[in-house]
Amino acid sequence: MNNLLIASAMVCFIAGCNTKKPVPAKADVLGINVDSTIKPADDFFEFANGKWLKENSIPDDQSGWGIGNLVIEENLTRLRAISEKAAASKAAAGSSDQKIGDFWTTAMDSTQINASGLKPIQPLLDKLQAVKDLPALLEVVSEFKKIGSGTFFSEYVTQDNKKSDEMAYTLWQGGIVLPDREYYFKNDSATVNIRQQYQRYISDVLGMAGDDSALAKSSAVNILAMETRLASSHRKLEDLRDPYRNYNKISTADLSKMAGNIDWATYLKNIQVKNIDSVIVGQPEFFKQLNEVLVNTPLADLKQYVKFNLLADLSGVLPDSYNNRSFEFIKLLSGAKTQKPRWKRAIEMEEGAMGEMLGQLYVKEFFNETAKKRYTVMVEDIRAALKDRIGKLDWMSDSTKQKAYKKLAAIKSKVGYPDKWKDFSGMDIGRESLAKNYMNARLWWHNYEYNKLGKPVNREEWEMYPQTYNAYYNPSNNEIVLPAGIFTVPGYRDEELDDATVYGYGGASTIGHEITHGFDDYGRQYDDIGNLKSWWTATDEAAFNKRADVMVKQFNEYEPIKGYHINGKATLGENIADLGGILLGIEAFKKTAQYKEGKSIAGYTPMQRFFMGYSLGWLGQNREETQRSRLLTDYHSPAKYRVNGPFVNVDEFYSAFNIGPGNNMYRPDSLRVKIW
Repeated sequence: MNNLLIASAMVCFIAGCNTKKPVPAKADVLGINVDSTIKPADDFFEFANGKWLKENSIPDDQSGWGIGNLVIEENLTRLRAISEKAAASKAAAGSSDQKIGDFWTTAMDSTQINASGLKPIQPLLDKLQAVKDLPALLEVVSEFKKIGSGTFFSEYVTQDNKKSDEMAYTLWQGGIVLPDREYYFKNDSATVNIRQQYQRYISDVLGMAGDDSALAKSSAVNILAMETRLASSHRKLEDLRDPYRNYNKISTADLSKMAGNIDWATYLKNIQVKNIDSVIVGQPEFFKQLNEVLVNTPLADLKQYVKFNLLADLSGVLPDSYNNRSFEFIKLLSGAKTQKPRWKRAIEMEEGAMGEMLGQLYVKEFFNETAKKRYTVMVEDIRAALKDRIGKLDWMSDSTKQKAYKKLAAIKSKVGYPDKWKDFSGMDIGRESLAKNYMNARLWWHNYEYNKLGKPVNREEWEMYPQTYNAYYNPSNNEIVLPAGIFTVPGYRDEELDDATVYGYGGASTIGHEITHGFDDYGRQYDDIGNLKSWWTATDEAAFNKRADVMVKQFNEYEPIKGYHINGKATLGENIADLGGILLGIEAFKKTAQYKEGKSIAGYTPMQRFFMGYSLGWLGQNREETQRSRLLTDYHSPAKYRVNGPFVNVDEFYSAFNIGPGNNMYRPDSLRVKIW
């Protein structure tokens, strides 16, 4: 007890008081962040969030800082408590507590990790060293992929886009370590430096693993050159959003026509692909290029490439020297100045390995059923709002509207946490080493996913954990998934938040956003049962695309960093979902008692608070390095433009804040986006 508390207690005792002093009311959740020096008509994002941004610098171990980080930090602390409790519990072998506790214990034992060196993965390195030809190398590659190290290309099991009731094995472009193809070809000073430092990183990692200096340096040159050749055949970010162009079904027997230097029958057997006679190939031209790379690159160089990838992919479970060197390179992309403390990295790794297992314990302690009910009801309010808006569209024919209604009614919502949890009993976790636990977890996940082939689709499964601060729309299931964590406002209980705040923060930026994804430029191409199948008339599709092009042009204009514009085509789906979410949130909010009563809170009208509540969801800022990277690789616009960008297209925004010609936030009606 500090001196102030002691003094307070003494005064109360001497006065003989027997009543509690009133607890001061909390500051308004929205007003507390407002920068009163900024006019909402000039820059709404800075107006709504500016005070917080000025008072909260980005911590050294973070690439950005905002409301999402605050929620994540709170959850990390909660998950740490769960993990420490499990580690001390002497739980029964095979139980969730045993697995969580043992993973946590090995992840926190830096002394043991450093003393072991490369011993936990030495058998893998020895197997790679013994490779004498390309078939043997591809066999090793298939083994490495199962335990968390991917090379040459990407692959995964997912629902067939055109037959959503079947699981499909998909081959996708990959083989590069830098975040996107543009990093291999852009010639601005920042990107050139990243390539130079990447080459140095490769050399250092191979040297740490025992290669002599000359070999490590020459291998780094060759690996970068090889990745550049692979990157040259990668499709650009915006081109990956075309579901038809990236759906190429090929019989397993015909894969050799695409890349004959890979023995596909043997590879598929080794990677545990079974019960299928065809695969989906995203980008056939990439695999043709890979085929050339495999035959024209010396085996020794290919082995060095696979070796580096193994060491880089597993750096988090290897001695600190590997982890630290990885961070030194990655901070060029993130801007973070220091590594996160080990305990945070341990929890993040633990979530990757067994996040849903942690989620089971999380929801028992931290999820409020009253909140779940509030947001479940809100989903239906938002759904009804979209139905009303579809009915009023003047550019869509009645026949297409009827199919839109059908799809909207079929959207399934999952709120909070799964009704049925995954069975992790087969995941082998112990106290031998962190590396073994990590690889065992990755192997479990590989088997779990690949065992889905040939079996009925489980449409009840979740792809996120309850504690996750995120949400998603899955077009193949025609569903929105809203984990418990996404509705959290740090420092406030849900019942302390007024409807205006909640309908902006949760209703618009999350629920409305995700529902609109079912009708954005990508999601609209899937039908009510999740199949990639056109349900639009040609005229209606042309009308949609014409309106969407207005949004592409709007966001192409934004230049958050000099020389780095937002990619309006790549971010189109997210931008449509942001605008749609806001419009749906407004329509639903207008039916609440708060809106109808029209009373101000903290000096702001209900509608003003709605827009401020939405902005709260994007409160935050990123380092320039992270911002630059995301402008090249992310389908989302930066936070500021997810607020200001859609707001200028919303009529209620103009009336709520008296926006007019001459204001920065004004956009002529002829240039405003009008889709949903």
